[in-house]
Amino acid sequence: MKLPQLLLFDLGGVLIENNTFSRLQALLPQTIEGTELSILKEKWLSSPVVRCFELGQIAPSEFARQFIEEWSLTLSEQDFISEFLSWLKGYYPGAHWLIQRLRQKYRVACLSNSNVLHWEKFGQLDTDFDLAMSSHLLGAIKPDAAAFAMALAHCQVTPDEVWFFDDVQPNVLAAAELGIKAFHTDGFADVQTTLLANGIRLT
Repeated sequence: MKLPQLLLFDLGGVLIENNTFSRLQALLPQTIEGTELSILKEKWLSSPVVRCFELGQIAPSEFARQFIEEWSLTLSEQDFISEFLSWLKGYYPGAHWLIQRLRQKYRVACLSNSNVLHWEKFGQLDTDFDLAMSSHLLGAIKPDAAAFAMALAHCQVTPDEVWFFDDVQPNVLAAAELGIKAFHTDGFADVQTTLLANGIRLT
């Protein structure tokens, strides 16, 4: 199998522990139907206010106001922002080490649907990766083809030179449609298993 020139990773749920949906589930009023995690994830991915925030089109205060209204939360805007900041915990154990190990043989980049609050929380990303890309800085969001096209241009690679890892199936399918070798990986353990199964040594 041809090995890649670039390893491109999503962050939350892939390299960084993401508690968004379990925390959101705990905050929702009991009167709302359809609070299963799978349903919450679908609602999140289709939410207009989430999309606007992750495209960098609205400020954190406006995101908080609209999100509280959309999801019928009882938190104040300030308390919601504090809660929201806590939803991404940090790198999974061993993930940061693996990134640096992979960078010895490959170019390693990230492409995340993120926002100004979470991006600033992980302020070292520009040094952790050869290139760190976020939707709110690109002005393009996965699974839109424009996000992948911009990532390829920034990294100066062609689709067939890239392997992409993401925990959201629509993102994986969108990347594959462009000719990128894309893997659906749910959590860091799955990332490691997938890399090994496809000939990438981790040690």
